[in-house]
Amino acid sequence: MSNLPATEVLVTAEVWQTEPDSEAVIHRAIEAAAATVDADVADAELAIMLTDDTGIRTLNANWRNIDKPTNVLSFPALQPEGDGSDDDAPRMLGDIAIAYQTTRREADEEQKPFEHHLSHLAVHGFLHLIGYDHENDGDAEDMENLEREILNSLGIPDPYADRTD
Repeated sequence: MSNLPATEVLVTAEVWQTEPDSEAVIHRAIEAAAATVDADVADAELAIMLTDDTGIRTLNANWRNIDKPTNVLSFPALQPEGDGSDDDAPRMLGDIAIAYQTTRREADEEQKPFEHHLSHLAVHGFLHLIGYDHENDGDAEDMENLEREILNSLGIPDPYADRTD
């Protein structure tokens, strides 16, 4: 019995072939996040779709009514009624979509290694799947602090250090 969620990475856009280590980077980030958070993610599953700006723009328009690309979207799974004790199927945490072009552009603009930014987006998406959000300042601060802790465990500098807001 693993205490880590099963993570499936689906590459749906050929442009990701320019970053052949992306799948391993995502697995490390999710494992670090799952090991850090106080949440029951044992024997759960999630899927991460590596898409492009066109694919994520469609998702963003369909699900959030925002007709533009973004870096990451999270789709927490609806949890079934009951305790699930009579069901052998793993519990789905949900799905995450990450767009290559936006991720690449942001990493370049912020002068960060692509792998660091990708790790951050995977961690950010994972935290949304397990119930974290940034709808208000307090929640945003809690989520960002947890992101910093997880990324630090991976040797990745604070992604918010240069922020000027």
